[in-house]
Amino acid sequence: MAPRPSLITFLTFILLVFHKAAMAATFIFLNKCDYTVWPGILANPGSPKLETTGFQLMKGGSRSFQAPTGWAGRFWGRTGCIFDDSARGSCTTGDCGSGEVECNGAGTIPPATLAEFTLGSGSQDFYDVSLVDGYNLPMIVEGNGGSGECATTGCVTDLNKMCPSELRIDGGDACKSACDALGNPEYCCSGTYNSPAACKPSMYSLLFKSACPKSYSYAFDDASSTFTCTGADYTITFCPNVPSLKSSNTTDESGSDPMQASALDSQWLANLATGDSTKTQPFSGIQFGFVLTIISVLL
Repeated sequence: MAPRPSLITFLTFILLVFHKAAMAATFIFLNKCDYTVWPGILANPGSPKLETTGFQLMKGGSRSFQAPTGWAGRFWGRTGCIFDDSARGSCTTGDCGSGEVECNGAGTIPPATLAEFTLGSGSQDFYDVSLVDGYNLPMIVEGNGGSGECATTGCVTDLNKMCPSELRIDGGDACKSACDALGNPEYCCSGTYNSPAACKPSMYSLLFKSACPKSYSYAFDDASSTFTCTGADYTITFCPNVPSLKSSNTTDESGSDPMQASALDSQWLANLATGDSTKTQPFSGIQFGFVLTIISVLL
């Protein structure tokens, strides 16, 4: 006797659930800047490489790819890049020094705004947006369809416009961290300052924190800068300047993905400083258990 259609449907759902567990997250990159951005990707030691280590993202463009459970690494945006027909060249900010569009295992040369992830560590994902290595462009990270806190984080302020002269790079396209620019141990949290008790916020990190209250501003800025979520996909948006919030599971009349229109409205900007956020609840553990019970009855 052929399996009943309802059983096939439930078994298909279970296979999809296990596929999602194997592929921990989908990363969606959106470029809302008025210029092309070349995202760079660096996996932490021991983490598998993703399908690319660097690519071109045109103005208004998007790209997505999947990462496996346990993946950890960082993303950033490179700007002012010039690459020839052989994909060789360099960037004004965020360059990884590979001489190619692909970073090939090389990290960013500061200053650059960083998005950092650890997927599925103890069932939770950990993520943050860091200015510890300086800043080159606005960036936010949004969790889509996860459970838990799943707060949106990032830096929407143009720090290049308020960067102190001693931290500003030539041309004003990026702002160095105090550690990178001045090298003092108290700014770098190094030497005798290598502990949370000894390394305190400086006037420079406080400037960054005031402008971007949910981003890492110095090495031990953990309490207000690290976020967790379970079972989510993540959207990384460069220059998030469209005044609307996303609808996570629908498309507009043109058929376009509404994630491409996601960013911040005025209320969300206020909530960013207080830790409030919007999030979508996933298929719950109770509902999942209910499905398994039905399957056992059908079998």
